[in-house]
Amino acid sequence: MSEAVVARPEGAAPDAIVTGGPVVKLPTPFGSFQAQAWVDSATGAEHLSLSAPGVEPVPSGAAPLVRLHSECLTGDVFGSFRCDCGEQLDYALELIHRQGGTLVYLRGHEGRGIGLANKMRAYSLQEAGADTVEANEQLGLPVDGRDYAAAAGILHALGLTSLRLLSNNPLKSADLSRHGINVTEIVPTHVPARAENLRYLETKRDRMHHTLDVTTPTPTEGPTT
Repeated sequence: MSEAVVARPEGAAPDAIVTGGPVVKLPTPFGSFQAQAWVDSATGAEHLSLSAPGVEPVPSGAAPLVRLHSECLTGDVFGSFRCDCGEQLDYALELIHRQGGTLVYLRGHEGRGIGLANKMRAYSLQEAGADTVEANEQLGLPVDGRDYAAAAGILHALGLTSLRLLSNNPLKSADLSRHGINVTEIVPTHVPARAENLRYLETKRDRMHHTLDVTTPTPTEGPTT
């Protein structure tokens, strides 16, 4: 692999130095993507970008759609309803395949940066009555410890310096702007609220300022026999 060269405007925050591997085809239930692995030279974290040209017409001159998706083992792999991560991932892949763009899957972001074991500890505190913010604070951990320098480095390496950001989190747009990425539009991710994650979503909306429209929870269906 050759080291990615990242160009930044003067005054922009430094990006992580990332190296990109070969581009390969990745067929998925949402369609086929071009996948590329990236390694953060400082932390050793391995990330993944999934890109698609789109199959639907988009307005002329529209910036590409980009989703920065933080790793969530419980939601992305096991389909947990305690959060909305897995459903956001599915929504983003389906929309990006249709409209064209890139999803950057950021590993090492588990539990908004606190790690899997600490996320389980936070879940235990939530079951005792704390919300997702209070649980992290009781553990002496940051409410959101994620860093998007590697994501910015990947986007610069891909030539994605002007984009439409698929997110409900305004902090992502602000952080990317610090790294010289121009976010022309924030496109919300629409996934259902569920009884299991209603308080979690309300906390993200009310205490973390996520732009969420929390509606009546969708009933969770059990497995069919």
